[in-house]
Formats: sequence, structure tokens, C-alpha cells
Amino acid sequence: MSDGRIPRDGLRERFWETVPLKRMTVAEWEALCDGCGKCCLNKLEDEETGEVALTNVACRLLDGDSCLCSQYPIRHQFVPECITLKLQNLDSHMYWMPQSCAYRLLHEGRPLYDWHPLISGDPESVHKAGVSVRGMTVPEFEVDDDEWEDHIIEEPL
Repeated sequence: MSDGRIPRDGLRERFWETVPLKRMTVAEWEALCDGCGKCCLNKLEDEETGEVALTNVACRLLDGDSCLCSQYPIRHQFVPECITLKLQNLDSHMYWMPQSCAYRLLHEGRPLYDWHPLISGDPESVHKAGVSVRGMTVPEFEVDDDEWEDHIIEEPL
């Protein structure tokens, strides 16, 4: 994603329908990201119930226009706690992942949505469908941690 786009050229045709997650290449795994930006929003977890609430407070590295990480290859240098999603940790992170996330959908045996760029062929389709966070975030450095509750939102679906 060095030029701000998720590379989707040269992949096996409709691989997500025939290749199990554990057999995908690194390029195929990365191409599953729809570019919605929801995973880069800060979340609040209720310690008693485990319920996760989504906020519109974005990671400092999220580009609000593209909904992609502005420093993806070196993001851990700036945000050490950023999660690198892998097959090995998918189960443990499922509870906070967006409902529309391709990794989650495929892990649960469900198909991708028609607006997913792998199906539509258009990286803008996720934004046109209104399921991305484009135009609805505030950078985390503009909001005090104790004010995040004031920024709870419903997941755009």
C-alpha cells in the first residue's frame, strides 16, 4: 500500500471463494482488506460485559479520505499496539472486528458483500456504499481519552 492503495493485481481469480484463509498468499490476504477504515477506529470495551463500542476517534495514522493507514508498512514504529491480523490471531480479535470485515466474513463462512473491491473491481465501491468511515472521523490527538464515550457511533453497514 505504498501509494495509498491496496494492491489487487495478479491475484488468483475469485480466490476468496475457493482458497481457505490458511492457504492464501500474503498478497491475497492483504487484498481482503476492503479499505473501510473501521478497524482503525478506537474502541471502548466494557470491562464487565466485554461489549465493544465503536467510536469515530481514529488512529493518528488513518487517512480520513482514503480510509487507509498513512504509514502501513512502518505503522508499528508509530503505533506499537497496532494489530497485525493473521490467521493465528483471528479468533482472538474477532470480537472487535467490524461486522462487514472480509476476514471476519470468510472466517465465519459467509460471502463478501457486492461492494467489496475484490468483487466490484473498484476501490471506491466501499465508500460509495456508505460502509467506510470516510468523512466521519476525528483524529485521536484532538480528543481526550476521557471524552471517547462522547464519540461512540454505530458501525456503518
